[in-house]
Amino acid sequence: MDQLALLFVLLLGAVVSVAVGERLGLPAPVLMTVLGIVLALLEFVPNVDVPPELILPLLLPPLLYAAVRRTSWRQFAANIRPILLLAVALVFVTTLCVAVVAHAIVPGLPLAAAVALGALVAPPDPVAATAVAGKLGLPRRLVSILEGEGLFNDVTAIVLYHVAIAAAVSGTFSPWRAGLDLVLSAVVAVAVGLALGWGTNKLMGLLGDPTLQVALTLLVPFASYVLAEELHGSGVLGVLTTALFLVEYATDADDVTARLAGHTFWDIVDTLVTGVAFGLVGLELHNAVETAAGHWGELLTWAAAVVGVVVLVRLAWLLPATWLTQRLHTARDVDEEIPVSWRETVVMWWSGMRGVASVALALAIPLETDAGGDFPARGEIIFIAFGVVLATLLVQGLTLPWLVGRLGVRGDIGREKEFERQLAVRAAKAAKRRLREIEEVEDLPEELSEQMLRRSFDIGVRISPEMAEDERREAYRQRARRLKRVRRIEGEMLSAARHEVLAARSETGADPEVVDRVLRHLDVRSLR
Repeated sequence: MDQLALLFVLLLGAVVSVAVGERLGLPAPVLMTVLGIVLALLEFVPNVDVPPELILPLLLPPLLYAAVRRTSWRQFAANIRPILLLAVALVFVTTLCVAVVAHAIVPGLPLAAAVALGALVAPPDPVAATAVAGKLGLPRRLVSILEGEGLFNDVTAIVLYHVAIAAAVSGTFSPWRAGLDLVLSAVVAVAVGLALGWGTNKLMGLLGDPTLQVALTLLVPFASYVLAEELHGSGVLGVLTTALFLVEYATDADDVTARLAGHTFWDIVDTLVTGVAFGLVGLELHNAVETAAGHWGELLTWAAAVVGVVVLVRLAWLLPATWLTQRLHTARDVDEEIPVSWRETVVMWWSGMRGVASVALALAIPLETDAGGDFPARGEIIFIAFGVVLATLLVQGLTLPWLVGRLGVRGDIGREKEFERQLAVRAAKAAKRRLREIEEVEDLPEELSEQMLRRSFDIGVRISPEMAEDERREAYRQRARRLKRVRRIEGEMLSAARHEVLAARSETGADPEVVDRVLRHLDVRSLR
C-alpha cells in the first residue's frame, strides 16, 4: 500500500465511520482514531509521510472554518467570561502544571522543553469536543461553551508552544519578550482576519455565481492562516476572525442557492477532513512504538502521570470556575450560557479530549537546537503527547455517551421549541408586513390578497404548528395532509420528468450541458 492508497482508505473510513458511529452510538472521530491505530499495526501499511509543519496548515483551517459556521459572534460575545476562563486561563494553568510535573519526573528534560510539552497537551481538541458532545443532545449552553473553548484555546496554546520551543532551541528566554509576542500575535491575526473577511465579502458580491462563492470560501481559511503566520501572527486566530466576520456580514438572506450549496459543501469538507485528521492521530502509533523501544515501562509511567495531571487539573479548575461564573452571572446576562448543576460541570470536565493539534505540534518539534545538539527529550515528548491524545480520545470519547446517560444531562427541548415558535411568529409577521406594503403600491384582487394573507400565516405554522390556535391548528393539519398528498403526486411527476430528461442524455445529438441545465431546473423545483 502506498501513501495515496492510504489517503483513500482514510477518506473512505471518514464517510463510513459517521454511519457506523450513529448506529453504535459512538463518536466518529474516536472510530477513525481506532481505524488509524489498526492500520498502524499492519505491516503492509506505510508510515505517514507528511511533513509535520504542514499538518496544522492543511487540517486546521477548514476544520475551524466549518466549526465557526455553526456559531456566531453574538454567541461568543455572550459567553466571553466562561470561554476565557477555559480557553485562556485553563490553558496557562494546565501548561504550568504539566511542565512542573514533566520537568520533575523525566530525566534530562529542560524546563523550556517541559513547557512546550505542557502547551501542546493543554488545549482540548475543538473538533473532538464538538463532534462528540454535539451528537449527545446536551444542553445548548454546554455545547456553546465547549465550541467556544475549542475554537480559541489553540490560539493560546500554540503561542505558548512557539515561545517555549524558541527558548529550548536558543537557550534563552525573556518573559517580557514572550508577553509582547503574545500580544503582537493576536493583534496581527485579528487585523489580517478582518481585512480578509472584508475583502472576501466584497469579492463574493462581485462573483455572484454560487459555485464560485463556495469555492472562494474554501480558499479563504487557508489564505488567512498562511498570511497571519507569515506576518508572525496567530494563524488560528486569523482563521477564526475571518470566519466570524463572514458568518456575521456575508450572509444574504435571499441567496438561497449559495446558502444551500455552501452548507452541503462544508458538511462534506468537515466530514472528510475530520476523518483524515483523527485517522492520522491513530497512524502516528508508529512513532510512539519506535520511541518506546527498550524502555516501555518508564515512558508509560511518564505518560500516565501527564494524563493524570491534564485530567485532574481540568476538574480542579472547572469546579471553582463554574462557581465563580455563576456568582458573577447577573440578571442582565440573559444570553450568557453557564453550567447550572454539578452534573453539567462533570460532563464539561469529561469532554476535554485532545486531538490532532497536540499530535501535530509534537511532531513539529525541531530535531536540533541552535547549538547543534539534539532537541532535549524529543522522542519522550512525542510519546507522552501521543499517550495523552490516545487516552483522552479513546477513554473519554468512548465513555462520554455513557456518562451523559448516567447523569441524565439532556438539552432543554421545551426551551428550544419555544424559541422555534417565537421565530415562526416573527417570520409570519414579517411576511404579513411585506404583504401590506405590496398592497399599498399594487392593486391586488381581494381573492388574491386573502390567499396571500393565509400563506403568510402558513409560513409560520409550517415552521411551528404550535403557534396556531386549536381550531386553526386542526385546519392546518388538514391542509398539511392535502399538501403532502399534492407534493407526493407532484414529486412522482417530477421524477418521471427527470428520468425522461436524463434518458435524453444518451441520445444521439443530445447536448449534455443543456440536459444538465434542465435537470438543475427540475431539481430546484423539487426542493420547493
